[in-house]
Amino acid sequence: MYILSFRQRDELAALAAKAGWQVVAARRAEGAERRFLASGAAVAVVDARGALAEGLAAAAAMSGAVVSNGGAMLALVSRGDVDAVARFYDAGATHFLASPFSETEFVQSLRFAARYAEGMAGEWQASAPVDPLGWRFDLRGRTIQVTPALARMVDVGESATVRVLLRVLDRPERRAAFLALRRLGGERSATAFAHDLNGIGRVVQHLQHDRQAQRIDALVEPLGSAPDTTAAMRDALAGSRDAGGARRWIDRRLNGGGALAVVLVALNRFEVVNTAYGRVAGDALLRGAHRRIEAAAREALEKGALVARMGGSEFLIATDAPRERIDLAVERIASALSKPFVVGDSIAVLGCRIGMAERNDEENAATLLRRASEALAEAKASDSATLRVADAREEDAPVDRLAGELGPAIDHGEIDIVFQPQVSMADGTIVGVEALARWDHPAMGTIGADLLFAAAARADLEIALSDHIQRIVLERAAAWPAVLSRLRLSLNLTAGDIARPGFADLFLDRIDHSGFPRGRLTLEITESGLIEDLSIASALLTVFRQAGCRIAIDDFGTGYSSLAYLKSLPLDYLKIDKKLAQDITGTVRDRVVVRGVIDMARSLGLSVIAEGVETEEQLELLAKEGCQYYQGFLCSEAVSSAALAAMMEARMGAKTGAGA
Repeated sequence: MYILSFRQRDELAALAAKAGWQVVAARRAEGAERRFLASGAAVAVVDARGALAEGLAAAAAMSGAVVSNGGAMLALVSRGDVDAVARFYDAGATHFLASPFSETEFVQSLRFAARYAEGMAGEWQASAPVDPLGWRFDLRGRTIQVTPALARMVDVGESATVRVLLRVLDRPERRAAFLALRRLGGERSATAFAHDLNGIGRVVQHLQHDRQAQRIDALVEPLGSAPDTTAAMRDALAGSRDAGGARRWIDRRLNGGGALAVVLVALNRFEVVNTAYGRVAGDALLRGAHRRIEAAAREALEKGALVARMGGSEFLIATDAPRERIDLAVERIASALSKPFVVGDSIAVLGCRIGMAERNDEENAATLLRRASEALAEAKASDSATLRVADAREEDAPVDRLAGELGPAIDHGEIDIVFQPQVSMADGTIVGVEALARWDHPAMGTIGADLLFAAAARADLEIALSDHIQRIVLERAAAWPAVLSRLRLSLNLTAGDIARPGFADLFLDRIDHSGFPRGRLTLEITESGLIEDLSIASALLTVFRQAGCRIAIDDFGTGYSSLAYLKSLPLDYLKIDKKLAQDITGTVRDRVVVRGVIDMARSLGLSVIAEGVETEEQLELLAKEGCQYYQGFLCSEAVSSAALAAMMEARMGAKTGAGA
């Protein structure tokens, strides 16, 4: 069970766990699609109570992954937001529950959703959920509500008038409708009438009169029309074009053996266009995108490929063609979707992200689609990559593997800390250290902080990992011997730390409880952790600075809003990113950029630390440009507390010997 709740994560997780589900719960929407896929859950719960806009955005982001993997999505809404249920339905939710609700009602809703997902993804017997066609007439208020699917089909609003709805029918068929309604006015509580409907063909409208509620409900049942022979034969040979049919087609191919690849294509910025121009324009855009994808796939793959729309703005191509043909198809699809679309009187440029997976031995449709969905999620999370390919080998997918093993590793104390010296360029003295997390994995060797936190993000353990690291770092540093007693300690804070309510008090209590002096602690914040929370970060860092800590901005030069950070944040140090620092030995242009960064920092009263210094040439040039401190392999790799103490003693002994 995957639960995303912006305000009541722990409470909902406890209820689901009590009922027997294994729960992965999150409080932030970032990476929701990726986390749902990594969790292996069949049911996603989106709790939009008190956070309607965020909930809708998260539902839309996850819908493609949920549909592709035959899952279910339960949306929780506040009683005052019940009118938004149709929007959640459009965004991909399959089940709904409005608060206030009891524990029993919540658990029962989870069971219904799980049963639905079991039928969708377990046996592959059902198609994608049918979008119902119908309307409801309130006899007291004389108002009509139309289901979203019918509203799209006949191009009317979901709160249409009787007159508008009747205009959909031809004159002879309006009479049939009036006669059917008149029959309900007598003793009959149910009746029906048939007519033609544009876009569907022949339909039957089943009418039911609820006298107690004073309303008429109508369910529109499509009967179909004369089939397009060419289309029928193409679908018979290539498989059905809906999500359920696509999964069944894939399953049949896998059961027959042989190679098979699945490519998932998601349109960029579709939700923006859909919101700006309306549902009708959005549907037309999806049809246009589908045609472009079909044409590109048919041209590159020639025959035997399935193209289907999986839900939302996501499409699937499945094929047993050789890899070089698939690569050609991906290239042509990306090229086709990068060209502008006409939306009403305007032009929209969308583009796409693509995820691909090739079958493993003994793999079924569920796991193949999930790997393709994970690759697509990685492409979406990338700044620039259009395509991500899921690697079939477990050893080449470390983040997924580590995500599943990280929780026990934290509990068993397997995550350790090492310290990298920071050196004064003026006299070569070690003046401080940066604490770095390490995991000596039994199979994968030493795992560094970047991969650790990527795995933590996948497993929704970022805060647990950050807390664990902070406690260990402060305990170790508080117990340092006298030879290390003057060193400054740099400790990284994450974006998750910054966003946590009450984190300032919690962290200051943690420092004081450890016994390490606040005045020797530097807190490092990366640019990427500040982009969305600049005002919150500024207030939090001001509290820490007033408490005696110093503040550094880490990896400077890799983000998007560096100048805004320098103006807005209470900083003491600027740490130049490794890549930027090493560029000092590149072209004249590279050196000018590094010089500009150092000059800007110095003019703002900040001390400058260069990361990743590995050669004497880099050190000399950085010193000439005014950099004051450095860290990197030129001095030392990251080492344990004992090795650090031995290094300091050796340096002090060397200085004493030189002085004698």
